[in-house]
Amino acid sequence: MTFENVADNLRESFRVVAASRSPGEVRELRGVSIASAGVTFQMFNAAFLSAPVPTEAELGQRILLPMLHFNSRGYEWSYWVCEDWMESRTRRKSRQIFERHGLRHSVDLPGMVAERLAPPVRPLPRLEMRRVGDAATRDAFCAIGSVCFHVPIAWFREVFDNDSVWERFAGYVGYKDGEPVSTAAVVMGGGAMGVYNVATFPEQQGRGYGETVMRHALADAQKAHGIERSILQSTPAGHRLYERMGYQTVTRVAVYAS
Repeated sequence: MTFENVADNLRESFRVVAASRSPGEVRELRGVSIASAGVTFQMFNAAFLSAPVPTEAELGQRILLPMLHFNSRGYEWSYWVCEDWMESRTRRKSRQIFERHGLRHSVDLPGMVAERLAPPVRPLPRLEMRRVGDAATRDAFCAIGSVCFHVPIAWFREVFDNDSVWERFAGYVGYKDGEPVSTAAVVMGGGAMGVYNVATFPEQQGRGYGETVMRHALADAQKAHGIERSILQSTPAGHRLYERMGYQTVTRVAVYAS
C-alpha cells in the first residue's frame, strides 16, 4: 500500500460528489485532476496532483492549470496535495509556491492506512444505524457535518442534499435514543475503502459514537466489496483514535484554499 492509494481514494471521493451534480465537472489535465462540484463550499471545488512533480517550476505550472479553470468559472477552490508526489526540495518550498499563487495553507492531514482494523479497546455503545438516503437522514448528516466542520449548513446541503450522491458516497448516521449523534461515510477507490465525514455532535463526543458508526460503515462496505484495507485523512482530534484502530500514517495531505 503506497501513498498513491491514499491519493487515488481521496480524488475518487471528490469525483463522486462532483459527478452527482449538474454543474459538476471531472477533468484530467496534465498532471492535475479536477473534481469540481460547482458549489459555494470551496473545499468541494478541488484540484489534485496526479503525477510526480520534479521541480518548483513544474509545481507552478500544476497550480496555474486549475487556477485558470476555476477562475474562468468564478469559483472559489481548493488544492488537496498529497505531498509524496513532490520531489523533496520542491516539497520543502511548496507552501511558499502555493502562497505566491494566492492559495493560503488551510490544514495538514495525515494520510493513514489500515490493512485491517484492530479490535476495539473498550466496549462500544449501542446505536441505531441508518444509511443515508431519505430526507431525514440527509438532514441529520448535514446538520452534524456543518456543526463539526464549522461550515454553514446551507453550504453542506448544497453538496449533499441530493439523491444521486448517496449511490456511491455511502453515508451513515448513528442514533441514540432516537436522536442523531454521529456520522461516517465510505467511498471505494484506489483498492481501498476510504473513510470520510466521521463526526459527532460536540456534546456527545468522548462516548465512542464516532468509532461505532465508522466500524459499522466499514463492515457494510467490506461485506459488499470484499476489501479489508481502508484509508483516511485524519484531523488532529481523531489521530490517536485511528492509531488505536490500527491505522498508520503513510503520507501527508496539505490543503490550500483560494
